[in-house]
Amino acid sequence: MITNGGFYITQIKQLQSRIFERLLTKHGLDIGSGQGSILFVLWKEDHLSVSEISKRTSLAKNTVSIIIDGMIAKGTVTRASNPKNRRQTIISLTDTAKSMKEKYENVSAEMGTLFYEGFTQEETTLFESYLERILQTLTQKELELKTGIYQNKQNGK
Repeated sequence: MITNGGFYITQIKQLQSRIFERLLTKHGLDIGSGQGSILFVLWKEDHLSVSEISKRTSLAKNTVSIIIDGMIAKGTVTRASNPKNRRQTIISLTDTAKSMKEKYENVSAEMGTLFYEGFTQEETTLFESYLERILQTLTQKELELKTGIYQNKQNGK
C-alpha cells in the first residue's frame, strides 16, 4: 500500500519552518529553526552537553555543533569544558537568550493556533497521539539500525 503521510509531514515541516521563521523575525527575534530547537531544549534545562542536545532535538551531533557555532557568534549561548569531565563540552544560555524566551513562547503559541486552525480539541489530541506513535516507531527503528539489532532480526538471530 502506497501512502503519502511521510510526504505530507515533510511538506508541513518545510512550510511550518518558513512561516515560523517569518513570525520570529516579525517579533524581532533573529532565530533560525535549528537554533530555535536548541534554545527550546536549553530553556527547559540549561547547561547541557552537545550529545544531550542532539538527543533531545533529534539533530545530528555535527549539525548541533555547527548551529551552536553560529549561536556563539550571535551571543545566545556559550561553550565551556565540563569541570567534571574535560572531554565533554557544556552549552549554556546567555542572558541574551534568556531574555528571548517570552517572545519565542508567544510566537510558538501563535504558530500552534495556526497549526490546529479548524481542529476540535478531540481531533488535536487524537492527531498528536498518532504523531507520537509514529515518532516512537521511528525512534525505535533508528536505534535498531544503529545498534545492528535490526540486521540480526533479519538474519534470524
